[in-house]
Amino acid sequence: MRSHTDERWEALQTLVNLGKEKKIDVLVISGDLFDKDIDAESLRPQIRELFSNTGFKVLIIPGNHDIGSYKSSMYFGEDVSVLGKLPFESIEYGDELRIVGMPFEPIQGEALLREIRTLKEILRPDKKNILLCHGELLGTFFSRADSGAEGEGRYMPFKLSYFEGLNIDYILAGHFHSKFDVWQLKNQGYFVYPGSPVSITKVEKGQRKINLFEVGGTPREYLLDTFHFQELVVEFDPFRDQDPVQMIQAHVEKLHSKASIILTVRGYINSEQLKMTEKDLVAKIREIMKGRCAEEHYEFRDISKILENDLFKGFTNKARESGYAEEEIKRLQYITIRAMMKARL
Repeated sequence: MRSHTDERWEALQTLVNLGKEKKIDVLVISGDLFDKDIDAESLRPQIRELFSNTGFKVLIIPGNHDIGSYKSSMYFGEDVSVLGKLPFESIEYGDELRIVGMPFEPIQGEALLREIRTLKEILRPDKKNILLCHGELLGTFFSRADSGAEGEGRYMPFKLSYFEGLNIDYILAGHFHSKFDVWQLKNQGYFVYPGSPVSITKVEKGQRKINLFEVGGTPREYLLDTFHFQELVVEFDPFRDQDPVQMIQAHVEKLHSKASIILTVRGYINSEQLKMTEKDLVAKIREIMKGRCAEEHYEFRDISKILENDLFKGFTNKARESGYAEEEIKRLQYITIRAMMKARL
């Protein structure tokens, strides 16, 4: 978060309002509340106001972006606790819950494994234990791009095996932005990446989610009405009775109001039939999208000359006379179209 007027701030307001509506007890932020340390200094007054009189506690750990944002002298609000140091800081909630913070630190390998093993002295055998952490879970199908524009460095990489033998019921993790995902721990606990509550890069496509659950239950995803990138692929088919403009309009009507669209338009059109050139159609599409596109990719082609070509017409008639099904005829037509387009290059 960089400003109290951008999409990230709006997403944070959405989370706070949702917490009030659902009467939650604790809101957890597992790192990277701020984009840079200087943002924490400038936004702290607004943060204090937002996190005041909510009816729930707010727990924060530093991530790799805001590792220096939480000096001991800084005040973020009466109900805000920052678990910002290693060795681990913890907080008790009621008689049955201990929450432990594992903030980002620039360590890995044996040094990190040794730190994690010291959790055995901090976790309580008579309580439910929740660990907040910020780093890279190795051995998953996440790619480096899923953590945003982080570059090539490693950010406190760990494996689920590092936590084996520890009495942890939930590991609530931050760092990977792209999607909500849950893994079962060997002790029947859960490791959760909820993804970011707002799209930060275009890799993070689709409506955003958070992890909303009761302690003792299964982590569950909750859809947010926040800013996100959405991929939309539309393919024109000149052999169907479709109006391309109406097709685009129908897709737009189904889009989420907070979605910024990565649009790709593919396929073929018959400009003679449409009475509209490729340029005219792009202009119509842009008018319909009304600036909602983060990216536009126009890959469709006008094939009116091919469709009116005697060779193409003769081939189509021959295929129908041979008794081919319509789907097979269409497949053969597309093969012919591609061959004739290539021959013209």
